Amino acid sequence: MALQQVSDSELELMKIVWASGGTALYAHIMEELVKRGRVWQKNTVITLLSRLVDKGLLKTSKIGRRNEYTAVVSEAEYQTAQARTLLNKLYQGDAKGLVATLIQGDMLSEEDYAELKRFWEGSGQ
Repeated sequence: MALQQVSDSELELMKIVWASGGTALYAHIMEELVKRGRVWQKNTVITLLSRLVDKGLLKTSKIGRRNEYTAVVSEAEYQTAQARTLLNKLYQGDAKGLVATLIQGDMLSEEDYAELKRFWEGSGQ
């Protein structure tokens, strides 16, 4: 599934919706932004949410007079699509190149190594 790129601000709103079980009222999104230290104007948030609807990542419905936003794409689906985009853009689809960069750049902890080893050993059966 090819997903459109989203801005950092749009992604922050998606993370709030995902963390809310995939559905969130506008008021909840605003509350979560405040908790995260973000003081965005109402019009800014509405514009960003509208862009996410236009990009096909959210759908909106009315509950009385309130707007409810529902994720069309799960967080895992989005992460997979973004990882594939990164892999193709920077490594021409070569996953070994990405893993080598993570290892050589000292970006994996010992726990990461152990977890990946268990994953690979388990998925090969």
